[in-house]
Amino acid sequence: MEFIVGITIALFIGGAAAALGMDRDRVFYPAVLMVNATYYVLFAVIDGGREVLWSEMAIAAVFIGFAVAGFKQNPWLVVVALVAHGVMDVFHDALVHNAGVPSGWPGFCMTFDMTAAVLVACVLAHRAGGKGNLAALGRH
Repeated sequence: MEFIVGITIALFIGGAAAALGMDRDRVFYPAVLMVNATYYVLFAVIDGGREVLWSEMAIAAVFIGFAVAGFKQNPWLVVVALVAHGVMDVFHDALVHNAGVPSGWPGFCMTFDMTAAVLVACVLAHRAGGKGNLAALGRH
């Protein structure tokens, strides 16, 4: 069920944002990535362990770095980071044992990330005429 919900929410959020023009500014998709990267930090707070919190903050910092680079340099880095975050979701428990993570979260987040990556790639390709230039998501 978490897989269906992850795909559905990503399609709804991405589709609605594109249809309403909310994603015209190139900051939209990097901001989504930044928020998505911090959920495990929230779960670490629920877990209550300081080591878990520091580990989750370090992982989130990597993805936030990609979001910033995607905003500043090349929006395709956001696509790469969304895919990487989806892969990380699959192996998260092997990286950090965070007891605050709900059982269905890794599957939900992985399918959300992968679906969002495909959507963002389609938007970039469409807006840039397949060239993926920096103007693809507006000006910063």
